[in-house]
Amino acid sequence: MNAPAGRLQPTAGQLALAAALADGGTARAPRITYVDAAAYTDPARHAAEQQRIFSRVPLVIAPSAQLPEPNMAVAHDGFGKPLLVTRDKAGEAHVFLNVCRHRGTRLVEGEEVVCGSRLVCPYHAWTYALDGRLLALPRTDAFPGLDKGEYGLKRLPTREAGGLIWFSFDEGADFAEADALGHDFDAFGLAGLHLFKRRTHDVRANWKLIMDAFLESYHVLRLHANTIGPFFKDGVSTADTIGPHQRSAVGRDVDEAAVRAGDWPTLRSAITYTYQMFPGTVLIVSPDYVNLMVLMPQAHDRVLVEDFMLIPEPPATEKALKHWEKSWALLDGGVFGGEDFRAAALGQEGLQSGAVARVTLGSLEAGIRQFHDAVEARL
Repeated sequence: MNAPAGRLQPTAGQLALAAALADGGTARAPRITYVDAAAYTDPARHAAEQQRIFSRVPLVIAPSAQLPEPNMAVAHDGFGKPLLVTRDKAGEAHVFLNVCRHRGTRLVEGEEVVCGSRLVCPYHAWTYALDGRLLALPRTDAFPGLDKGEYGLKRLPTREAGGLIWFSFDEGADFAEADALGHDFDAFGLAGLHLFKRRTHDVRANWKLIMDAFLESYHVLRLHANTIGPFFKDGVSTADTIGPHQRSAVGRDVDEAAVRAGDWPTLRSAITYTYQMFPGTVLIVSPDYVNLMVLMPQAHDRVLVEDFMLIPEPPATEKALKHWEKSWALLDGGVFGGEDFRAAALGQEGLQSGAVARVTLGSLEAGIRQFHDAVEARL
């Protein structure tokens, strides 16, 4: 568990963004840029992104809070292969292919977390530990000379950092940037938070339209006029990068004295930090809770978005439960599901109509152009 929230301290990078907001936000060069509509509508482009990006770079698969205790596991099918996320008896996180090494049967079904020290294949009862080792199989006499050490589950490169579990399909994946981001996330106490709820949205839009929405604040006072818009100032934002990932901050009334003092509770109440992790993960830090969104592209015009809401501790009273239910309904059902994802789906329809050959971006949307440059560089 992390230190109590009152003892957490901002990183130098987080303080730098806060200082920029206190100074009115970082000014961007006033220029227009463009993104070709085909980036969102071309099926061949989608296939290339899957092959050259999602199959090679580290991906966030879940918050640590989804498996808070040893001997827990959950199946995951969003990235095109049957995956299994586990936490073994020593507390280490792993991502395996959810496939028995005997005849290829799926070991764990469904979307709910399962608890127990062993995974038993439903077909022939081959039994595995949560660290992937094959422990036992019936009728060993039928497999003379079989070395159980060679029949462990297929493990994918995995790293747990800052309260997130990352994995990659590429054996040579470099997790250095996950560690760098983890340092930032430790400042929010992310690893010690409680998973309140999660929900998977099926959005009829290209995955990049979802990412675009969290790379600019231009829409906040317009699209979110009836929800969170009134809490923010128009155009008061700033951003920087950690490798291909973007870190942004949108401010309300940022106190310069609080910035100088590193007063984290005051800054957290005045600034919404958002991390856009390449290629398709978004972390939004509200004053008293966090939303993690994992994007899983399914086609050029369809993406699954799993939204996790993380809170400081399990609700201990009915009043606390109602408070968090209200926040969940506001963000997941209203701001995200009812506004951001709906806007993305409508945008997909418009782009596929052929009416717009390229998307036009203003200076308040520079983060979108930067994101698309990172995508293009890998294609």
